[in-house]
Amino acid sequence: MHTEQPTGWISYAIPLVVIAVVMAIRWKRMSRVRPLKLERLWMLPAFYAVVIGFTFSRFPPHGWGWAFCLAAVVLGGALGWQRGRMMRITIDPETHALGQTSSPAALLFIVLLIVVRSSARGAIAYAGPVGLDPMAITDVLMALALGLFTAQRLEMYLRGRRMLAAARAGQAISPAASVS
Repeated sequence: MHTEQPTGWISYAIPLVVIAVVMAIRWKRMSRVRPLKLERLWMLPAFYAVVIGFTFSRFPPHGWGWAFCLAAVVLGGALGWQRGRMMRITIDPETHALGQTSSPAALLFIVLLIVVRSSARGAIAYAGPVGLDPMAITDVLMALALGLFTAQRLEMYLRGRRMLAAARAGQAISPAASVS
């Protein structure tokens, strides 16, 4: 007797439900201002660079893989810079404490990146007939993430430093300066 298992639609439904719950929680917390410590923005990109460096030293990309990884770092940098610009940075005029608030556009941007990554994961599943190398795709996605994290943090650092310098000089900071 042959019974069909409903794993086909469940394998798509479970990640979608998890992503929806996480995004709902993030959306709710988005309006809260969190402290922004400029001196700590380097930590995540540095940690991720070490992880990628270790991974690439053990399993380096081959041939065109290096070129695709370089292109992915550049693309990730452009996307990260844009995402960093979407983050709202505020400054307390009295204490000069920086705060960060995520924007809805930044959250939707991450959802878009998740969709792209899921599509790439689907491409890996069909890599055999098409001839795609799953390791090369993973390398490219890791390089994209490194560029994204680094450029986002760099943009936020530079903008926050400008805002602090302006506040310490006694200049008024316009609301537009906190977003762009």
